[in-house]
Amino acid sequence: MTFFRCLGACAGIFLLSTSVPMGAKAETVVVLVGDSTVADWAKEKPARGWGQLLPEYLVEDSRVMNLAVCGASTKTFPDTGNWQKAVGSGAKYMLIQFGHNDSHAPDKPESTKADGEFTANLERFITEARHAGITPVLVTPVHRRMYGADGKPSTELAPYAAATRKVAEKMNVPLIDLYAVSGEYFEKIGESGSVGITVSDTDRSHFTEQGARQIAGFVAAGLKDTSPETAQLVKP
Repeated sequence: MTFFRCLGACAGIFLLSTSVPMGAKAETVVVLVGDSTVADWAKEKPARGWGQLLPEYLVEDSRVMNLAVCGASTKTFPDTGNWQKAVGSGAKYMLIQFGHNDSHAPDKPESTKADGEFTANLERFITEARHAGITPVLVTPVHRRMYGADGKPSTELAPYAAATRKVAEKMNVPLIDLYAVSGEYFEKIGESGSVGITVSDTDRSHFTEQGARQIAGFVAAGLKDTSPETAQLVKP
């Protein structure tokens, strides 16, 4: 899931209208920043990000603005211009999920160390979101559909999940531990039971619509548990 390979695969970004008809209830905007496991993909592509399916779980007076970018890491995301759009979006909440591309080999331009630049970048995102009046919510990276010889989900993203948790605790930020819940899910259904969740056996990072819907459900459940305010975003 390198930065250059994925950029052309995602769909275009939806423009957000801030005008509200007189007498209508103002929408609660939730902006998403992250990588291809979150992003909107073009209809002709087999992959879907969980951000594409998240609106199915939210109440009608909420709006998801998905600014996630395929191939992006915490290092490269600001260079796409979408970080500036997210900060200027006027959203009430910002869901932040990175780690997949940060975990690439050290010689890759998108790579970061979990306890170094990755941590510093998340802290920067939180500070700038708050300065813009947006409540940040950290999301640990979703598991890849990869299994070890013991039949359990692989742990290559564990350092990035741990770093995300530490930042959330340090900066008092709400956390959705998607790494933990998706790991439990993949372990429960097993490798054979997870066929159809991701695009193919050679692409175990990107989700099908079925898989993205399942993961989006986990995110919605996390919003419900995070705080009374974010719980109001989720359908009963």
